[in-house]
Amino acid sequence: MSKIEKVLATGKTNTTVNNTAGASRGHYDSLNIQLSSPGAKPAHVFSAIQPHPTAEQLFAGAWSACYIAAIGLVAKEKKVTLPPNLAVEIEVDLGQTGQAYFIQARFNVSVPGLAQEVAEAIAHQAHEICPYSKATRGNIDVGVTVVTS
Repeated sequence: MSKIEKVLATGKTNTTVNNTAGASRGHYDSLNIQLSSPGAKPAHVFSAIQPHPTAEQLFAGAWSACYIAAIGLVAKEKKVTLPPNLAVEIEVDLGQTGQAYFIQARFNVSVPGLAQEVAEAIAHQAHEICPYSKATRGNIDVGVTVVTS
């Protein structure tokens, strides 16, 4: 796996959950999507505001929706109640090493009120079951930071 030497662009999203659907908000509010999980009534709202969302933002938004759902599944399995202000921020960088282009990602998981060890275990187990995480495993660098305060 190659490391990015020079970051060319970053797409950033912040995903939160509520009782009806997730919401993924892009960097500079250029992407705002209401998300629903499979089997739920479609509650999709996609609105782009100039400038249009980048591929990195779209990828980060889709990945964060999948990942935050995986966090919910893991927490349920562990019988852990997640805080109502759970949030996942994902930054996806497009970068270059020599003449080759790559992407990398950083996850910031905010789980206020949970014990650090419990929150980290849930975050890492969610990466094990999230299909986006599985698809990128071993192909791109992904860093995870978990904050509980």
